[in-house]
Amino acid sequence: MTALTYSVIFENNDFVVIDKAENCNFHDEDNPGQGVFNQVKAQQQYDELFPVHRLDKMTSGLLLFAKNKLTARALGKMFEQHLIDKFYLAISKDKPKKKQGWIKGDMVKSRRSSWRLARTSNNPAITQFFSYSLAQGLRLFVLRPRTGKTHQLRVALNSIGSAIAGDAIYNPADMSDRGYLHAYALKFELNGEQYQFSQLPSSGEFFTDANCISALAQLPQPWRLNWPK
Repeated sequence: MTALTYSVIFENNDFVVIDKAENCNFHDEDNPGQGVFNQVKAQQQYDELFPVHRLDKMTSGLLLFAKNKLTARALGKMFEQHLIDKFYLAISKDKPKKKQGWIKGDMVKSRRSSWRLARTSNNPAITQFFSYSLAQGLRLFVLRPRTGKTHQLRVALNSIGSAIAGDAIYNPADMSDRGYLHAYALKFELNGEQYQFSQLPSSGEFFTDANCISALAQLPQPWRLNWPK
């Protein structure tokens, strides 16, 4: 029996929002039926289901699926045009070169399956962020990707000296209990209606520590933060 790797946060006739567990592949890979997409489709007994964006295996949090082709086209176009606001949480054990601002640069292939941020900006990955000091030398990041590149947030934080805790590719020496990246919130308009979803991480000793919970409780909703211009 396949272990359940998600919970349903919201659904209507057009789409469903789930909270994906960490360390779970989006697609089946070599395990038929065990990718989170096929789990949702089978276990929720949907006749149709369409992916409109993805999360890395290590990343937990909010995923949006369309329930019909019309909505899939609309949401897909909105993601392409950056009309859907996405916000993430991350934790690092390393102090960043700067506490907030922009991280911009072209992403180029590096060794094995990794990427690195170049100093050029021909087709740059763009990320906004704030960071906050936690206890035990940890740093909490609230991230807002303005583009949608592979590994973008993981590469961005690595580029400012704050590789994500537990990231096996960009921080292989770190032995944290999970990769500390979480898809925290989504905000968009569809068919004239505004939607806002947020979901705190429910696993990981650092995410569930009282200091992190307290820090997050003091922050406004991520779309209300005074994001760097």
